[in-house]
Amino acid sequence: MWLLPSLALATACGLPVEDSAANTGDADAFQYAIHYDIAPDARRGEFRLALDVSQPSHLLREVRFDFDPERMRDFEADGELDVEDGRLRWFVPASGGTLRWIAAGRQQRGDSGYDAWLGDDWGLLRAERLIPRAETRTRKGAHSKTTFQFELPRGWSAVTQYPQRDGRFLVDNPERRYDEPSGWMVLGSLGVRIDTIAGTRVLVAAPEGSGLRRLDILAFLSWTLPEVGRLVETMPPRLTVIGAGEPMWRGGLSASDSLYLHADRPLISENGTSTLLHEVMHVTLGFRAEPGFDWIVEGMAEYYSLELLRRAGGLSASRFERALDTQRDWSKDADTLCVDPSKGPRTARAVTVLAELDREIRRASNNERSLDDLTARLLAMPSRRLDLDVLSEVAEELLGEPPGSLAGDKLPGCPEPYARATGTAG
Repeated sequence: MWLLPSLALATACGLPVEDSAANTGDADAFQYAIHYDIAPDARRGEFRLALDVSQPSHLLREVRFDFDPERMRDFEADGELDVEDGRLRWFVPASGGTLRWIAAGRQQRGDSGYDAWLGDDWGLLRAERLIPRAETRTRKGAHSKTTFQFELPRGWSAVTQYPQRDGRFLVDNPERRYDEPSGWMVLGSLGVRIDTIAGTRVLVAAPEGSGLRRLDILAFLSWTLPEVGRLVETMPPRLTVIGAGEPMWRGGLSASDSLYLHADRPLISENGTSTLLHEVMHVTLGFRAEPGFDWIVEGMAEYYSLELLRRAGGLSASRFERALDTQRDWSKDADTLCVDPSKGPRTARAVTVLAELDREIRRASNNERSLDDLTARLLAMPSRRLDLDVLSEVAEELLGEPPGSLAGDKLPGCPEPYARATGTAG
């Protein structure tokens, strides 16, 4: 990688640049405008996209990203453009310009339905399906002001996680210098319900006639989201729940400040678990797994979906214990934990490990501490990226000794935690 004088690398992942606009005394001079036009073509099941850059001087020099050639094609741009083997580099003209491409609007998730769909009547997908995560080369201190809007058929509207003003959605992530739209979005003739719960603006949207019980979801969240807030403390200002029926995948999926839920999923299953609350936990905890440790992230979301449902009164103490017993029985089918992705029996085994860790912390502290205290320390980490080393070290800080519930014989297929294996713990 090469840098010209007075340039720095900024990425969509939020890597820092060397200077900030504030240091120059003129923030506006270091701001360039990014605007996305997104036009669905329902007949073809695809989207036409245009990324328009406006800048007072040559602040944004280069945009580059990887893409799937089977899902994206026909790239065109003002200025120099290199597209080869699923890698794009756009050298942005000094005064700005436009990059255009076409993206597929449908993506099947195995044999169980679609996690991206665009049909004659509606569309539902994540923004990342249309807009690849990009790296940029900019002048030091430069940052984007990003908006996007849809060119929709008559009678359609759009819902995303972002606030809207004058037909444009506003994207503002203080942790990033190059903002891109992300999260779940739904288009079409929509039914929408909105409420404010525990200080979070909750919006539930689905295509009309899809069967998603929007008011039921709001009612469920009205008595569970306050418990989530007591655990997490810093709640997202907005939570967008988007759903639909066929032909979508029959489950739930989370993204930044938003989640997808199939219309047929019960709010509480017969085994006491809740797909909706599980995905809410993913959104609010914001944990990410290092390779091989997806079980920690999935286990946290599933354990707390049960525990917070109990605290909210949705599960009695006896039914909560029966739910944990069900998880233990199911976990016997998992012969290893540290294999990605974590689902089914593997996640059930993760739940049993975390439940035992909670009991171990309570016993050692005379019930003054619990897994909540461990979770609070994990939430305080800047990256929130989890592996067994991190989990074990934080647990040992609370216990004053290595956690027995995270011993090697309790975690089949996992490596010994680094600190314990090398004798550096303590």
